[in-house]
Amino acid sequence: MDWSIEKIKLDLKYTWKISRNASTYKENFIVTCKYKSCIGLGEVAPNIRYNETPENIATAFELVRTELNTLDFSLAEFEVWLKNKEIPNALKFGIESAFVHAYCQVNNLDLFSFLNIEKPKQVASCYTLPIMEAGEIKEFYHTYALNRFNFLKVKVNNEEALEMISALSALGKHPIMIDANEAWKDVEALLKFLPKLKPFPIEFVEQPMPSAFIEEYIYLKKNSPLPIMGDESVLDYPDFDILEKQFHGVNMKLMKAGGYVNGIRILQEAKRRGLKTMIGCMVETTLGIKSAWNLCSLAQYADLDGCLIVGNEPFHNLKEENGIFIENLN
Repeated sequence: MDWSIEKIKLDLKYTWKISRNASTYKENFIVTCKYKSCIGLGEVAPNIRYNETPENIATAFELVRTELNTLDFSLAEFEVWLKNKEIPNALKFGIESAFVHAYCQVNNLDLFSFLNIEKPKQVASCYTLPIMEAGEIKEFYHTYALNRFNFLKVKVNNEEALEMISALSALGKHPIMIDANEAWKDVEALLKFLPKLKPFPIEFVEQPMPSAFIEEYIYLKKNSPLPIMGDESVLDYPDFDILEKQFHGVNMKLMKAGGYVNGIRILQEAKRRGLKTMIGCMVETTLGIKSAWNLCSLAQYADLDGCLIVGNEPFHNLKEENGIFIENLN
């Protein structure tokens, strides 16, 4: 096998602002695995929340490149090898997915049969609004034709959340997912806020407090009037004995899980425990988003809009029509 990595700059259509940072572009990587006569690609979307930067992604890849070039593993052996490497999870996913894509081509295998999952036919995704002034939401909603999506997600902080949610709910009957990205640092303040959302069609509240707030989340789940979804608390090997006490559901992202196989395991374990399941994404091209799409038969919710805010998307592996993602076979 011959492995390489390339950094790409993704220019965003608008400023992507969440509770902890804002950006106008994203630097991702494309991993290439040349295996016999076939080529597999995988995307790496580093996230500073998990101490992933373009610099340490590039450095980590160089640490394993030589060994990668000498490997000739089955998928099971490859998974064990990769699990034991101290490299960022986003890079693990880029490497594993490139390997899986190449391996399936070489052996003339269908990806879905290989992973033992059902292929989705079409996937309804939500669309996420970044943090903005409440007065800007109406124009944003119409500019990006958000009426075509069944669900909307809105990024919030703890200062302006109510105003944003009120402005968004006035524009249609979409169920609304609230994503706070750990904005609240006081569980009692959060519990005072949540009843104010009763007039609005709230589907769930995603990761409202820091992941380190273990006991606070257990207390929150017992007392919240709304379902609570875990995101930043759900990494590669989460403790489900704790998670099921903290959350009503989990948001699995392949860049956090570190691979297809582990992502499938997380979703299946969540379902086994009666938790709601969601597949999310980072800001990615349709290479990475298509990988998430591949697993959507395992999830109740899909948040695949990370490619829709990219102005220079290079792959076009999916197309979105009326809020539905389907394979682009052209």
